[in-house]
Amino acid sequence: MRTDVQRKAESVQQGPEIWIRGPVPPTGRRYAWVGTHGGAGVSTLAAVYGGHDSGRDWPGPGAPASVLLVARTHAAGLLAARRALELFRRGEHPRGLDLDAVVLVADAPGRLPRPLSRQVKEIESAVDVYRVPWVPAWRLGDLNGSPPRGTDALTRLTRATG
Repeated sequence: MRTDVQRKAESVQQGPEIWIRGPVPPTGRRYAWVGTHGGAGVSTLAAVYGGHDSGRDWPGPGAPASVLLVARTHAAGLLAARRALELFRRGEHPRGLDLDAVVLVADAPGRLPRPLSRQVKEIESAVDVYRVPWVPAWRLGDLNGSPPRGTDALTRLTRATG
């Protein structure tokens, strides 16, 4: 066994805690889920993670100003997400709204085809993206379980509200 490698590994320190757990939203922050297209999954996400279900409309008076845009991972959904991002980039969204992230909901089980993966990377280059996998129980209307595996960061973001 090489002891120099072991000593080097022992001397490596962990980074700041934020590197491990990710960013933490301000306490008391509430979110509005906004669908970029019909069938994006806004109502399901609001039921599972909490927050305000805005459907396909911008949040109105009294609704949270922090927006989570929602889209499916099929070609039409990713195009709709990019168009909504463009509205924020150009400042053509309602005043007072903050775009916090895009939430991409799997449109089918399994991996994305390469052309769709490239589109996801393009969106990720512009804004934080949270991915939600295919959940068969949701298709059957069962929203009572805990959030799906792999969505811990989204759970921390949405549950950190006051």
